[in-house]
Amino acid sequence: MPNTLPPHPEPDPDLLRRAQGGDEAAFGVIMRSHYERTFRLVYAIVRHEADARDVCQEVWLTVWRKLPKFRGDARFATWLHPIATRRSLDHLRKRRRWFDRFLPFDTGNATVESAPEPATTEDAGQQAEGTERRAALQAAIAALPPKLRAVLALREVEGLSYEEIAQATAIPTGTVMSRLYHARRLLAQKLGAKP
Repeated sequence: MPNTLPPHPEPDPDLLRRAQGGDEAAFGVIMRSHYERTFRLVYAIVRHEADARDVCQEVWLTVWRKLPKFRGDARFATWLHPIATRRSLDHLRKRRRWFDRFLPFDTGNATVESAPEPATTEDAGQQAEGTERRAALQAAIAALPPKLRAVLALREVEGLSYEEIAQATAIPTGTVMSRLYHARRLLAQKLGAKP
């Protein structure tokens, strides 16, 4: 699991007020300072880089439209997380409907790339084993249902508390705990470990 990142920096209050008033340059500064973390969160949910970039554009357009209503009762990042999470889950729902409509069957064509022959040194073997483990973890995360993947990303990537995740996803804290439990259990099963 990726390490939890340090908290988002809070935007300068004057910069935030200017952005709320329609100052595009001020908004650009805020967006640039939060873009990478927002992208990581979105990518952790949608699991596709190009789609994550598209969703991030939607997220920042939504933020631009809703920014005048931001009252500052919570941290800016806490206000931003639900927008990013909802846009990501909406994207997955739309994609699922599209696949269900146009591709109503599973072709079963899972392609596995063959790894190049490792060098005979012990380091090469350890490196290959680490690469295999990372690939297995990424595949297991990608196979999780989107709702489980979302809470897992908010907890493990963003380091949010259960209460913050509940606020970001608009579900009760007990549901957050349940989804995290199921996400971790499914990951353990997929990776062949005991839950």
